[in-house]
Amino acid sequence: MTRQSVVQNYNNYNHPQPGNTSTLTVDEKIRREVWENGIQRPKGYTVSYHANPEMEKMHFGPKHPMKPWRLTLTNKIVLAYGMHEAMDLYIPRAATSQELKDFHREDYIEFLERVTPIDNTWDPESGQYLFNTGDDCPIFDGLYRYCSLYAGASLDAARKLTNLQSDIAINWSGGLHHAKKTEASGFCYINDIVLAILQLLLHHPRVLYIDIDVHHGDGVEQAFWSTDRVMTLSFHKYNRAEFFPGTGALDDTGPLRNDSPGAHHSLNVPLHDGIEDDQYIKLFQDVVWPCVHNYQPTVIVLQCGADSLGGDRLGCFNVNIKAHGACVGFVKKFGLPMLVLGGGGYTARNVAKAWAYETSLCIGAEVHPHLPAHTPYLEHFGNEKTLFPKLDSTNRYENKNNRVYLESVVMGIKEQLRYLQGSPSVQMQHIPPDLGGLRDELEREMFDERVEREEREQSRKKKERKG
Repeated sequence: MTRQSVVQNYNNYNHPQPGNTSTLTVDEKIRREVWENGIQRPKGYTVSYHANPEMEKMHFGPKHPMKPWRLTLTNKIVLAYGMHEAMDLYIPRAATSQELKDFHREDYIEFLERVTPIDNTWDPESGQYLFNTGDDCPIFDGLYRYCSLYAGASLDAARKLTNLQSDIAINWSGGLHHAKKTEASGFCYINDIVLAILQLLLHHPRVLYIDIDVHHGDGVEQAFWSTDRVMTLSFHKYNRAEFFPGTGALDDTGPLRNDSPGAHHSLNVPLHDGIEDDQYIKLFQDVVWPCVHNYQPTVIVLQCGADSLGGDRLGCFNVNIKAHGACVGFVKKFGLPMLVLGGGGYTARNVAKAWAYETSLCIGAEVHPHLPAHTPYLEHFGNEKTLFPKLDSTNRYENKNNRVYLESVVMGIKEQLRYLQGSPSVQMQHIPPDLGGLRDELEREMFDERVEREEREQSRKKKERKG
C-alpha cells in the first residue's frame, strides 16, 4: 500500500486531527482561543474585571424584563474567549449599609435591609408603594443582597482606579442610573454610579460621566446637578410624555442661575426613534470630544446600557454591537482612567455579546466573530452564534433622526460648553456641595426650576394654538 493511500484511509475514518480533537479539556480550548485571538495583557495599562457570581442568581420575577442572568452569559463569553487572561480579576465584597448611606437616605436603606416579598408596602396616604417600589421595582428575595453586591462591585472598581491598581475597571453588574437618594426607580434601587463617583472625587478634581443607555441617566444627573466637579452627559431617547423617565431635554443643562457651580454641567443628547450606526458613532464623537477638551476631566465613568441596541425589548434604536462598542473604543483613546459599567439591556443574548465585545476593546484584543464552540449555554443564542448579529434588521424602527436635527443637537451642546470658564479648580478636601447639608434645599430649588420651565412650555403651546 502506498503512503498516500494510508493517509487517505486514515482520514476516511474521521480520526480527530490536531487542533480539532474533541478530547481537549475546556482549559485547553480556552488556551487555544487565547493563542488564536492574540489575547495578552495590555502593554502600558492595566484592566480589572469586577464580578461576583452571586449576583447572577438573583431573580426579579418571571415576567420582569430585568434578568441578572445576562451577567452569566456575559461572563461565560468573556471566559470562553480567554479574555480573563488579560485582566486582573476580582470578586468584590458587598457594600456595607454605611457605604450605601454615603448617598442614600438612612430610612430608605433601612427599608431595603428589612423588607421582604410578603410585606405590604402600599402606602394608602400617598396612594403608592413605599419608596417607589412596586411593579417596576419589585421586592424579591435577596433584594438587599443584590443591591449591596452590585454597589460593592462599582465601589471596588472605583477604588482600584484611585489606588492606581487599574487604569480601566469594568463592572457589568453596575450602571443602575435611575435610583434616587430616597427611592427606587426604573429597575434601580441603589445608585452605584453616584457612590462610585463620590469615591473618585476623593482623588480626582473632575469626573466626566457619559451614559449611552436608551433611557436618560436622570438619577446621576440629579445627584450632581449643582456641582461643577462632575459633568454628566447622557445620550438617550427623549419624549417627555411617552418614554421613561421623560427627562433629559437639550435645554436641561443644570441650574438656571449662571452663578450656580452646576450650571451648564448637565448635558443631554435627546434622540428620536431609529437612530442608525453611522449617525450614532458620528454624533457620539462630535459631542464627546469637545466635552473632554473643554471640561478636561481626570477620569471618565462610562455607562454602557445595552438597551440602546437594536432589537432590545425596551429599546427603540437601530444600533448594532460594533457601533455601540465604538463609543467605548473612542473614550478609551483619551487615555484617561475609565470606570466601565453596565446598565439597561433586556434582550439578554445581545446584551452579553455587546459587553463581551466591549471587554475585548478594553483589553485591546481583536477577537474572531464566531462564539467559541465550548461557550457554556451556547444553545441560548439559537442560530446567531456570532458576536455581531444583524440587530437592525429585526423589529426595525423608522429612523426619525435627520441630519439637520442631529446637527442642531451638536450645536446646542457646543453652545453650553461655551459657558464653561475653563476646568474648575477645586480643593480636594471639599465634597460637592449638593451632597452635603444643602442637598434638600437644592433639590427643592431644582424642582421649582423644572416646574417653572414646564409652565413656560405650556404657555408657549397655548399661544401657538391660539395663533
